[in-house]
Amino acid sequence: MAGEPVNINEFEELARQALPKMYYDFFAGGAEDQYTLKENTEAFRRITIRPRMLVDVSRIDMSTVILGNKTSAPIIVAPTSSHQLAHFEGEVATARGAAACNVIMGLAFTSTCTVEEVASSCNAVRFLQTFAFKRDIIELVVRKAESSGFRAIILTADTPRLGKKEADIKNKMIAPRLGNFEGLISTEVVSDKSSTVEAYAAETLDPSFCWKDIAWLKSVTKLPILIKGILTSEDAIEAGVAGIIVSNHGARQLDYTPATISVLEEVVNAVQGKVPVLLDGGIRRGTDIFKALALGAKAVLIGRPVIYGLAAKGESGVKQVIEMLKNELEQTMALAGCCNVNDITRSHVKTEKESFLSRM
Repeated sequence: MAGEPVNINEFEELARQALPKMYYDFFAGGAEDQYTLKENTEAFRRITIRPRMLVDVSRIDMSTVILGNKTSAPIIVAPTSSHQLAHFEGEVATARGAAACNVIMGLAFTSTCTVEEVASSCNAVRFLQTFAFKRDIIELVVRKAESSGFRAIILTADTPRLGKKEADIKNKMIAPRLGNFEGLISTEVVSDKSSTVEAYAAETLDPSFCWKDIAWLKSVTKLPILIKGILTSEDAIEAGVAGIIVSNHGARQLDYTPATISVLEEVVNAVQGKVPVLLDGGIRRGTDIFKALALGAKAVLIGRPVIYGLAAKGESGVKQVIEMLKNELEQTMALAGCCNVNDITRSHVKTEKESFLSRM
C-alpha cells in the first residue's frame, strides 16, 4: 500500500499483509456463515445522521466519564485475546498505545502478556475481563484485578462454549501460551481436537454459570462489574450490575444474532438510565461512534481495529488507530453541530425503520 493508511480498512489490509494467514483469520473471522460479522458493520450504513447548522463548534470536547473514570473520548479498547500473535510486544504495546491516547483499555484474561506485565507497563485506567470460567479461575481474575489496580471487571456472558469458527478449524489454529493460566491448567495444551483453542475452553469454561452466579461474583469483589454480551431487553433488565455492554462477541460466537447497533436502543430503553450502556461491535468510523452515542451508548469498544493497528505497526499503530477514530469523531461532531458528547441526542440520527416509515 502506497503512503500512510487513512482509515481503518486500510489498517486491516496492512494487518492482512503482515500476519500469517492462520493468525489473520483468527482475528478477522467470525462464526459459521459470518452473517453477523458482515451485519455488524453494514447495519451502521443504514443509519443516517441529521446534522444541525450554524452552531458554534469552535471548541469540541469529546471527553466523558465511565464508571467514575474520566477519559479523553468515549472509546474503550475492547478486551481481545492473544495480542502477541499480532505483534511480539502483545498487550503491553496495546496498553501503552491506549495510555498515550488517554482512553481506557479492557484487558482479556486470555492475554498473552500477564496481567502484571500490562499493569506495570504504564500508568492508565484499565478494566480486566473474565469469561464465565470455573470459580477458582474467576477468583484469581478478581484478585489479580484488585492487586494490579484495575478499575472494573468485565464479565463476558456469551461464551458457555466456543462458537464455531470454521477458518480456525481448517487452519488447525494453535493457541498461544497464556501466562495468566500458569499453575491453573496446562499451558502447553496437547489435543486431538482440530484447534487447541477448543482444548483451553474445555478446561476453563463453566457452562453452568448463570444469573444467580452474578450475586456470587459481586460478593467476591469490590470492583464494579460490567456484563458484556447482552442483546435483549430481557437480559438487560436481569443484569443487576454496574454497566452493560451490548455485544455479540464480534460475531465470533452465535451466528445470525443481530448487529449490535440494531439492538442498542432496545437495551438502552430497558435500563432506563439506571446504568451506563456501552456498545461493542462493528465500529470502523468516527461516524459509527457518533451514531452509537446518539442511540444511547455511553461509549464504544473497539476490538479488531486495534489489533489491525498493532499488527501493522505495533504500539504506534495502536495509537494511530485510536487517534484516527478520535479525529473522525471530532470531525463528525463539528459537522453535525455538537460541541460535546452530551449534545449528541437521539434526534441526530435516523434509523432504517424510521426512514422506511417516513416514505409510507
